[in-house]
Amino acid sequence: MSTLIIVGTQWGDEGKGKVVDLLTSRADVVVRFQGGNNAGHTLRVAGEQVIVHLIPSGILYPDTLNVIGNGVVIDPSVLMEEKVGLRSRGYFLRDEQLLISDRAHVIMPYHKVIDAGREELLGSAKIGTTGRGIGPAYEDKAARIGIRMGDLLRPEVLRNRIAAALAEKNFLIEHRFKKKPLDGDQIINEYTAFGEQLAPHICDVTHVLQGKIAEGRRVLFEGAQGTLLDIDHGTYPFVTSSNVVAGNVCAGTGISPRKLEQIWGVVKAYSTRVGSGGFPSELKDDLGELIRERGAEYGATTGRPRRCGWLDLVVVNHSVRLNGLTGFVLTKMDVLTGISPIKFAVAYELDGKVIDRVPADINDLERAVPVYRELPGWTEPIGECRSFDELPRNARHYVETIENLTGVPATIVSVGPGREQSIVRKPPF
Repeated sequence: MSTLIIVGTQWGDEGKGKVVDLLTSRADVVVRFQGGNNAGHTLRVAGEQVIVHLIPSGILYPDTLNVIGNGVVIDPSVLMEEKVGLRSRGYFLRDEQLLISDRAHVIMPYHKVIDAGREELLGSAKIGTTGRGIGPAYEDKAARIGIRMGDLLRPEVLRNRIAAALAEKNFLIEHRFKKKPLDGDQIINEYTAFGEQLAPHICDVTHVLQGKIAEGRRVLFEGAQGTLLDIDHGTYPFVTSSNVVAGNVCAGTGISPRKLEQIWGVVKAYSTRVGSGGFPSELKDDLGELIRERGAEYGATTGRPRRCGWLDLVVVNHSVRLNGLTGFVLTKMDVLTGISPIKFAVAYELDGKVIDRVPADINDLERAVPVYRELPGWTEPIGECRSFDELPRNARHYVETIENLTGVPATIVSVGPGREQSIVRKPPF
């Protein structure tokens, strides 16, 4: 096996950063294929915490090639900030460690102003976006008026496209959102400079990736967010602006589906979500607060507290089907230590009927009542366990129950935040 996709199976924040960081030690290439800097991956190495938003998690390994595919929308200011921050800590010391698709679209200052302005006008009905300009950037991409990373290398082309965009965007900013219009010359100068700084990284990454796979290199595709935030298959409209599911690897990188082999989903041992939207298994009590504090459930990008609840296997099985999972990684098992019984949702009751799927209508999801099963918990600490047999019997039973109810094997079980606190049951490559 030379290709492996990692996706989130819930509403994001499942711990994909740690998983990818762990697997990167065995990979030659790590690839981001969608999303933007509205997601953050928290990595812990030798007790040190590193958070990345755009640069793939493999950047902590000096010999790993990191690739940002065409499906990602990129804020150059954030990218440069990450690059400088990583270098100051002894990582990303060679430009050759990162390649950026010349076809990836650029987040512009007006995208961020429009994103924040819309949320402000929506008030209590807001979507709960991060305000990073992700959605408006994807809108311009679909409208065929976007600016791509390759354009940053052509100053005259860049100047013309920014000027054309501002003719429309400034009208919207000034008259719809009542904000000060943006200075075109300032943006042109700033983004021309970004092009000069990022030029060593920008290229046709599809050609490079196809070559690496042909050589038999081990390629890891790193998803951002989670399946329930997918623009088509998530809990719309409380979703992100890109396709999160494994199928988008093909569109977001230019790799044929015939070249993709294993697909692993990351499952948090309980459920969390940030922002608004239906969450049937949410715990709005002291236990939910306990899980939040134990699991440090605060957004890596925004710092917002995450809503916490029991594991929802209706959601997970939705992801199993959409992504075609061949394995799953269970994270944050240690957070549940000392909690008994442990509940998990296996179905919903909706209008007097029991359903085993995620309804498309957000109002139905908000009215859905979870049907729970429960298992006895465990009290023994598990952070030092390094094999599945070392786990307490009830902890093993919890993992095995998830395997049985999803039909997917647990390939890795995470028992703590450290890279070493992982029980690897199946090698990734």
